[in-house]
Amino acid sequence: MARRPTIKDIARQAGVSESAVSFALNDRPGVSHDTRARIRRVAEELGWQANSAARALSGDRSGAVGLVLARPAHTLGVESFFLQLVSGVQEALSAARTALLFQVVEDIDAECALYRRWWAERRVDGVLVVDPRTRDPRPELLERLALPAVTVGEAEPSAGLSAVRADDAGAMAQVLDHLHGLGHRRIVHVAGLPDLAHTARRIESLRAQAARRGLGPGQVRSVVTDYSDAEGAAATRRVLAEPGPPTALVYDNDVMALAGLAVAAELGIPVPGRLSIVAWDDSALCRVTHPRLTALVRDTAGFGRMAAEELLAVLGGSAPRVRESERPRLEPRESTAPPAAHTES
Repeated sequence: MARRPTIKDIARQAGVSESAVSFALNDRPGVSHDTRARIRRVAEELGWQANSAARALSGDRSGAVGLVLARPAHTLGVESFFLQLVSGVQEALSAARTALLFQVVEDIDAECALYRRWWAERRVDGVLVVDPRTRDPRPELLERLALPAVTVGEAEPSAGLSAVRADDAGAMAQVLDHLHGLGHRRIVHVAGLPDLAHTARRIESLRAQAARRGLGPGQVRSVVTDYSDAEGAAATRRVLAEPGPPTALVYDNDVMALAGLAVAAELGIPVPGRLSIVAWDDSALCRVTHPRLTALVRDTAGFGRMAAEELLAVLGGSAPRVRESERPRLEPRESTAPPAAHTES
C-alpha cells in the first residue's frame, strides 16, 4: 500500500518549513496568503488528510460525529426508515465536511460502552442518539462525559441535551380520526419494540384517542413486535384468528404492513373489503403494492438533516434546545374503506 503523505512531504514539495505547513493547514497566522495557498494546493495534490487521532490529542476536533443503533440487526436491512434518516444526516454533515461514524450494536449497554470508548479516544466530537428508551441511561451518561449530543425522537428531552422530536401523538390521532370516521370500531395497533419511547407514546395516544370516542381496550388495543416482517405477519395471524377480529390494523412500519397484507391475502380476507390497513411510515413499497397502502407521510430525510444541523449548532456553541419536526400527514389510499356491515357489532 502507498504510504500516507506527511507534513514533511508537503514541506519538501512546497519548499517551505514544516512549521509553515502546520500553520497553513491549521489556519494559524505566521505565513503569507500566497504561501498558505501554495501549501494547501500541494497538500491537495498529494492527497493529504489530517490525522484525526493526532488532532484529538492536540485538543482539536476529530471532524466526525457518531451514530449508534442498538437494534436487532435482522430488523435493519428491511426497514427504509433508517436508510432515509441516515441519508438526511449525511447530507447535512457532508455540507459541513464532517464525517459520520456509524455502528450497530447488540443492546443499550454496548452502546453506552461505545460512547465511553469514543470519548476516551476522542474519536467523535458529538453523537446523535436515536431510539430513546422509556428508562434511558444514555442522556445522563453523555452529560457526565460532557460529550455533545442531540436526541432524535425524544418527547421529554434531558435538560442538558438538545433534541429533535416528532409528534407521534398527533399522528396517531390522525389515524384514529380516519378509521373511526370510516366506521371502524375494532382496531389493533401492531407496534414496534416495547421499550422504545416512541412506541410507548403511540400506544398511550391510541388508548387516549380510543377513550375519547367511547372505545374500550376490548375494541382498540396494541400488540408489540420487533418491527420485523416475520413478527408483523405472526401478530397479524394471531389477531385475525381471534373471535370478533379487528376490522382495521395499524402497523408501526411499512414492512410489517406489507407482511400483514400478504397474510390477509393468504387467509382470503380482502383488503379493504373486510380489513383496512394503515402503515405508519410511507415508502415506495406502500405506493406500488396492490391495493396501495394508506400511510403516514413524513420527511424522514429532513428529520435526519434537522438532527445533524442541530448537532453541528451545538458543536458551534449553541445552547441546548428542542426542535419540532413537521407533523406527519396521513395519506388515505385504497387499503382503507368502511368496514363490511356484517363484521361490525
